[in-house]
Amino acid sequence: MKPHFKYFLYGCGIIAIFVLIINLAFYFKTKSFIYKNVDDIPTTQVVIIPGAAILKSGELSPIFKDRVDKAIELYNLKKVSKILVSGDNSTVSYNEVNPVRIYLLERGIPDQDIFLDHAGFDTYSTMYRARDVFGATSTVISTQDFHLPRAVFIGKSLGLTAYGADADTLNILPRNYVREVFANVKAFLNLSFDRLPKYLGEPIPITGDGRIYP
Repeated sequence: MKPHFKYFLYGCGIIAIFVLIINLAFYFKTKSFIYKNVDDIPTTQVVIIPGAAILKSGELSPIFKDRVDKAIELYNLKKVSKILVSGDNSTVSYNEVNPVRIYLLERGIPDQDIFLDHAGFDTYSTMYRARDVFGATSTVISTQDFHLPRAVFIGKSLGLTAYGADADTLNILPRNYVREVFANVKAFLNLSFDRLPKYLGEPIPITGDGRIYP
């Protein structure tokens, strides 16, 4: 075996071990804070709904709808007093958060308890802005099983009291779990280098009235 090829294999092995360790750490450090039964979830200030796809019709994608429905359940059970909808609104033509607000209002959630984060471009930005812009200190994240370890790990690493609510109702595709393997590494690097989100901005207290901040 040529030396340079041997070193290449050694490098790949080291990277693979690094990736494995990160993913195992995310899983084992968060599994006791993730709940399938909403009755078991501790009471917190706010439920965070991470962004997901909006269909061409303007309706929520099935994964997004499941996240929102679980958040509504938490709110109605008084596990949270506020709902923070985070997502990508980077262009005029694409908005992940306003359709959720309409969906929530149609299901009886008071307008004043709905907060919108238009700059939640990824999970790291969502959790960082929840802390630094919205002033959250305790939260439950409503998302799917494949996404929860990363979301909860980021939240806790940023100093939040963070729990996860499993919003799975569908058969999740294997590619979602494969994607998380690499997304976890990205999250670890973001935390290691304390990356700032693309946008921060003026404080929007989660304890206030969501109607003031459209």
